Amino acid sequence: MKRIVILSGAGVSAESGIRTFRDSDGLWEEYNVMEVASIDGWYKDSKTVLEFYNARRNQIKAAQPNNAHKIIAELEKHFEVSVITQNIDNLHERAGSSNVIHLHGEITKVRPENDENTIIDIGYDDVNIGDTDKNGIQLRPHIVWFGEAVPMMDKAIEEVKKGDILLIIGTSLNVYPAAGLVNYVKNGTPIYLIDPNPIRLNYKYFTQIQEQASSGMEKIRELLLK
Repeated sequence: MKRIVILSGAGVSAESGIRTFRDSDGLWEEYNVMEVASIDGWYKDSKTVLEFYNARRNQIKAAQPNNAHKIIAELEKHFEVSVITQNIDNLHERAGSSNVIHLHGEITKVRPENDENTIIDIGYDDVNIGDTDKNGIQLRPHIVWFGEAVPMMDKAIEEVKKGDILLIIGTSLNVYPAAGLVNYVKNGTPIYLIDPNPIRLNYKYFTQIQEQASSGMEKIRELLLK
């Protein structure tokens, strides 16, 4: 059975109503990203950071997986599928994907601010100042912020190296280190990219489908299942 590795970004969840930082109406216009998505911002004003992610958690609770998420999950009937996502939502899992690597963390989980290995699933509950682990350490979102390492990167690289096909969807390959994953494909591995805007990739076996996520995944499904 062929192995498909899928690298997904914010464009997949946008169709579910999850606003993105980089869109024209994105969250970066309302928040200084370094205040709510950096380790320095956390230590400067933890209360604002917690409120920001509480709001994101409530938004994701109300969202539903869209057709792109569902088609990605359905591919598991025909292929070995690994999803490497830059998204912090759980829409891939809710659509049925069983092997998801979250490069940038998960909104429904928290951890003590001094321990990146003790991860606690809180679902959609709010987290506030004074919410601590059993040792009295303040809980923080289980999110990879600017200024922090990406602990799942090595695992993601290994998945890409093993893939027979790389499918990139909903990401313009501008965010590093995630964008660098394309450099780890085996030579000759076909790369398919779904994005409405033209993207250049200097690679012989590269094909772009200029569509939104759901319509693009419908075309990919037809192509892969021929």
